[in-house]
Amino acid sequence: MTEHLDVVIVGAGISGVSAAWHLQDRCPTKSYAILEKRESMGGTWDLFRYPGIRSDSDMYTLGFRFRPWTGRQAIADGKPILEYVKSTAAMYGIDRHIRFHHKVISADWSTAENRWTVHIQSHGTLSALTCEFLFLCSGYYNYDEGYSPRFAGSEDFVGPIIHPQHWPEDLDYDAKNIVVIGSGATAVTLVPALADSGAKHVTMLQRSPTYIVSQPDRDGIAEKLNRWLPETMAYTAVRWKNVLRQAAVYSACQKWPRRMRKMFLSLIQRQLPEGYDVRKHFGPHYNPWDQRLCLVPNGDLFRAIRHGKVEVVTDTIERFTATGIRLNSGRELPADIIITATGLNLQLFGGATATIDGQQVDITTTMAYKGMMLSGIPNMAYTVGYTNASWTLKADLVSEFVCRLLNYMDDNGFDTVVVERPGSDVEGGPSWSSPQVTCCARWTSCPSRVRVHRGA
Repeated sequence: MTEHLDVVIVGAGISGVSAAWHLQDRCPTKSYAILEKRESMGGTWDLFRYPGIRSDSDMYTLGFRFRPWTGRQAIADGKPILEYVKSTAAMYGIDRHIRFHHKVISADWSTAENRWTVHIQSHGTLSALTCEFLFLCSGYYNYDEGYSPRFAGSEDFVGPIIHPQHWPEDLDYDAKNIVVIGSGATAVTLVPALADSGAKHVTMLQRSPTYIVSQPDRDGIAEKLNRWLPETMAYTAVRWKNVLRQAAVYSACQKWPRRMRKMFLSLIQRQLPEGYDVRKHFGPHYNPWDQRLCLVPNGDLFRAIRHGKVEVVTDTIERFTATGIRLNSGRELPADIIITATGLNLQLFGGATATIDGQQVDITTTMAYKGMMLSGIPNMAYTVGYTNASWTLKADLVSEFVCRLLNYMDDNGFDTVVVERPGSDVEGGPSWSSPQVTCCARWTSCPSRVRVHRGA
């Protein structure tokens, strides 16, 4: 007999733990399970193991609303973040609901039965279970494979070429020349960590620059409030302080982009040697917050540049050679190791497919409601965090909304909820849930209607 649950949560990372806690707190009668395809929980914080792995936003907003972050670091290393996620799951008994090595292959909605059938692969065996509501908390990228562009001559390079998503535990980079390709969040984390932990020299090679801001890794106000106030009260106060500060900076960047750009570059210039070409290496052609800002704790990247351990090179790659990388400018960068911090492979819902009454769902034709439900897909929600604030802020809000929705359905005798696409005259808008993204796509946020109804 096929097992039936009220809710199936896919993914045992930050989003999945948030979803489970809210279900237990707001919908205590609901049965649920968390399906996790990997052998351990923690999501991003368990997968990434490269040197220096840390948060790129403060832990008072990246932490759960319901569980205070008590670590001393506001910008925390990956290991204590993973422990925080795991201990939160254990504290509330969420870990007992996690089923490891359970990869969701597909899900089929039956209108006649008002339920999902979820098809699972575990240790090479296929199985299925049914549920009334499907909550997808598996993130937005492929855990099995990072994004690595094809570089001419890569087969000629005699050293290792490594993507940070799958960092070799036994990699020896002591006294080695390292080139890191990229200047996003991973690169600006990895580069100073390598420089400070034994590398001979590290070059951060970028095609174009990124806005990078320095922030203390400890929050002085939080430390004072923790001495004066109860733990939960202090955490809540600091959380709101940081949310409002982030919102104010983002708003200022939207209203006065030139002024904010000038301010950011001026702050960087103060941390670098006199005469350093800040505009070339840290002055993007776009406005601040058109893309996510990168954060460096205590200016560690700039300190490494000042001390001569790190060089930033802004150029394009002609090809790899046996001993390094030849640039289109003619310069050649010597390298014993090349690290491609070139990003993630986007993948929605862990790669699972969905059908409705046997008909395949084409996600590209759907429209997003509040960045958490898709038009035409019944009894399903998903979590994708903010791009201009901490991921967990959005995860907690989505989880709370889903619980309110489930309770509303129960209280009023509804079996099904589906987002209805508005009229055909609605144009495509931002393809993500955050307002600063300017690209357009059909998978978009829109003022859709949510319709609930009773089964036959």
